[in-house]
Amino acid sequence: MSTSGEPAFEFGFLLQINEEAALAAALNDYLTSRSYLAGFSPSQADQKAFKLLRRPPDPQHVHALRWFRHIAALQQDDSPDSSMKGKRVQPAWSPPAGTEVPRLRLYNSLTRSKELFVPQKGNKVTWYCCGPTVYDASHMGHARSYISFDILRRILRDYFKYDVLYCMNITDIDDKIIKRARQNFLLEQYKEKKPQAAQILQDVLSAREPFQAHLASTADPDKKQMLERLDAAVTAALQPLQAAMDGKAAAEVVQPLAQALLENSKDLLSDWLDKQFGSEVTENSIFSTLPKYWEGEYHKDMDDLNVLPPDVLTRVSEYVPEIVDFVKKIVANGYGYESNGSVYFNTSKFDGNPQHSYAKLVPEAVGDQKALQEGEGDLSISADRLSEKKSPNDFALWKASKPGEPSWDSPWGKGRPGWHIECSAMAGSVLGESMDIHGGGFDLRFPHHDNELAQAEAFFENDYWVRYFLHTGHLTIAGCKMSKSLKNFITIKDALAKNTARQLRLAFLMHSWKDTLDYSSNTMESAVQYEKFMNEFFLNVKDILRSPTDLTGRFEKWEVEEMELNSSFYDRKFAIHEALCDNVDTRTVMEEMRVLVGQSNSYIASRKNAKLRPNRLLVESIAVYLTNMLKIFGAIEESASIGFPVGGQSQNVDLENTVMPYLSVLSEFREGVRKIAREQKVMELLQLCDVVRDETLPELGVRLEDHEGLPTVVKLVDKETLLKEREEKTKMEEEKKKKKEEAARKKQEQEMAKLAKMKVPPCEMFRKEADKYSQFDETGFPTHDAEGKELSKGQAKKLRKLYEAQEKLHNEYLQMNQNGN
Repeated sequence: MSTSGEPAFEFGFLLQINEEAALAAALNDYLTSRSYLAGFSPSQADQKAFKLLRRPPDPQHVHALRWFRHIAALQQDDSPDSSMKGKRVQPAWSPPAGTEVPRLRLYNSLTRSKELFVPQKGNKVTWYCCGPTVYDASHMGHARSYISFDILRRILRDYFKYDVLYCMNITDIDDKIIKRARQNFLLEQYKEKKPQAAQILQDVLSAREPFQAHLASTADPDKKQMLERLDAAVTAALQPLQAAMDGKAAAEVVQPLAQALLENSKDLLSDWLDKQFGSEVTENSIFSTLPKYWEGEYHKDMDDLNVLPPDVLTRVSEYVPEIVDFVKKIVANGYGYESNGSVYFNTSKFDGNPQHSYAKLVPEAVGDQKALQEGEGDLSISADRLSEKKSPNDFALWKASKPGEPSWDSPWGKGRPGWHIECSAMAGSVLGESMDIHGGGFDLRFPHHDNELAQAEAFFENDYWVRYFLHTGHLTIAGCKMSKSLKNFITIKDALAKNTARQLRLAFLMHSWKDTLDYSSNTMESAVQYEKFMNEFFLNVKDILRSPTDLTGRFEKWEVEEMELNSSFYDRKFAIHEALCDNVDTRTVMEEMRVLVGQSNSYIASRKNAKLRPNRLLVESIAVYLTNMLKIFGAIEESASIGFPVGGQSQNVDLENTVMPYLSVLSEFREGVRKIAREQKVMELLQLCDVVRDETLPELGVRLEDHEGLPTVVKLVDKETLLKEREEKTKMEEEKKKKKEEAARKKQEQEMAKLAKMKVPPCEMFRKEADKYSQFDETGFPTHDAEGKELSKGQAKKLRKLYEAQEKLHNEYLQMNQNGN
């Protein structure tokens, strides 16, 4: 046989044999040592040999018979007259209609709408984020941006599987840093001189004059309130010192009061010293020590918050040469100009170019001089500096350094970078002429980010330096605006003293990343309760999975309940995917996860009530999915397969798997003891078992849950959580006891009052009310009111009812006495 129609072997000599039996024998001999079944159709030689044999060869010719039947079968299939179906082929296939798959859309500040996210280069995403200006402790405003961007980054990387290159800067050259570094240095110098109380008093009074003038001229109500608080603190420390000195108190009394005044006046005193001696601070190291320290503190805070470090970190102090080159090219391109050793960006020239547009993010803010001056910095808005500009809307690319400011060499003389140029130059150096995502806080949109865009697009001569601009929402504190300059802020360390990093992250996840978040006790309590709700589910699933079973016992038949829960599971997963595609809507995601856990809890409870085991693989699948989602969000950082790890970040071993076998043995032993104690009615043993459950094990972070007719559930829980639960339980029991005692006391009082009333004979009850009645009949029933008027029939009728009721009560009392009660 052959697929090409050529002879599979030589039949020439066989075709010369005319006698059929001889032909069959010769063909059998020939086929004994040859393959004749290769291919899919008979060759011409096969067909000629087949025609010479009018019937099948005898069975003794095995190979010839097999060959004959094979060829006959193939010819029968090819025959149009065959009753059998023709050669079978696969039927045509059509793909399912399917449904539209959601795609990721992000809210882009450049369009103020949700846009389909399309990276410029396949799966790679380049991302630049504005980092902190490091001159003080990181606060919850920083956490708002950096936790939110960490969540977004993790989701793009671990859920949507993008290859993200994340770059962030550290601003370590800035007007705020320069001023703070000088003030700290001068104040420390002042303290080192150990001034006497009289000198401190005199200097504080001198510093207070310009401070109070500034307070009087401040119009902003929030800033004024902050300054008033500072002034009140100074006044409170000033008065005792003045009184002590006027009274010629001893030095050991006066000096501590002077130190207290110095501490309370350090803000206004350091500002006063800076205005006098700031220009004399010339050592560059003074301006690098402060940001270096606070950068270290910032990184510690980010580690504590479980915020991933950037892939690339850029510091302004390390990129000064690149910044100088960046400014030179902007000037060469015609968008910058030099003035008195400073270089400014020409906004009119840039905006006048048809290829460019100034203030893409907030065009309505152009001309907002207050915002522009805040962007220039406190040390750069003097009258002489402002007069150097061609237009009030222009901004500094390079600032000529004044005495008391750090400086670097440049073609325009000694100077330092402007604020906005640093991000354009550093991000441009690392990410090139265009990036996919730029992120920052909402308050940076104008002028900082608009100026960044203008500078970079002036440098690269394009209009697409940033494709997607993401801005995180504001953070308020209990409804009030948070501001470091207004001293209305909470440091990250203070926040972590009240709540865990996971609880803070859950609070952020429960709100939209782009909207205002209110950091308050209510917000954090919601996060704590969410964590507790999820943790209880994980603990219950772990308990289910610890139940002994053989390998095949893990696979259980699915009934209607399992089908319904699994259907809901898939619905929730799809809803979560839709929400993540919709501008990474974690608020909806968290609610969908809550719903899924609620449905799972109901399923588990219904199975346990029916004394049936929940389906292990189903609840495990749900728990693993939820755990993985929380890992993606950064809410679980360890390698736990299900739920929140026990023992915290410092644990190097899997605490749960290590100790649970021992706890299970203890639990089973305790159950056995309780069973015997109940049967034998040994109450002391039962009480000891309760002490182990309620007092001993919670101190070790172990919770035992006894269920009637079911094995005791063992859960490893955070020790502080258990102790808090125990405290709340004790408090509730005490309140319940108080309520019970109060109810008993009231009942006793009522019974005593009733008894006292029962003792009064009906003939005396109205005689005690001399202010109402003046005359009575022989039974003590009133006939006239206090003024001597006869009672009406209606009044008498009402009083008669009261009289008869009292008569009945008194008779009951007499009966009780007769019976000896």
